[in-house]
Amino acid sequence: MTDDVVIGPLDLAARVDDALRVQALAFGLSDDEIAVRRQIVLRHLTHPGARALGATTRDGRLVGFVYGMPNDRGHWWSTVVEPYLRGWGLDGWLDDSFVITELHVRPGYQNRGIGRSLITTVTDAAAEPRSILSAIDTESPARALYRSLGYADLARGVLFPSAPKPYAVMGAPLPLRRPVR
Repeated sequence: MTDDVVIGPLDLAARVDDALRVQALAFGLSDDEIAVRRQIVLRHLTHPGARALGATTRDGRLVGFVYGMPNDRGHWWSTVVEPYLRGWGLDGWLDDSFVITELHVRPGYQNRGIGRSLITTVTDAAAEPRSILSAIDTESPARALYRSLGYADLARGVLFPSAPKPYAVMGAPLPLRRPVR
């Protein structure tokens, strides 16, 4: 990790627009997609146990963030992925799991260990014994990061309404794996 970035608690409701700018750069979102996601993020933050961390520069600029919450089968995301997981007999992963809802790092700050630090720090505070997330179902640096932390594919080809690309659902036992030194 780089010395000029600090990982710490993030008041995501207060900095939602900063976070969405990071997500838009990292994920290639349009203004319309950002407007929809803004409402989703603010709604997620009302769920019990939701928490966020930010990666900020010394001058306070947000360059990365993560947020998640204990999973609830009644949440929209769970209702979409449940049939895919059930098809493999893995829908039990939806119970007693901490879901990583979003993890994004500005492109100029990627590959510096910031994403790894964000996700390990937020899951280290989880009471649940495992973590789940979804990622675009393609080989990518994000998927490689998740695998290095112990996440494995639970379902692939997951189709979310209005998402143009299929996703993979991944799960890992907690605490997440750390690199051997």
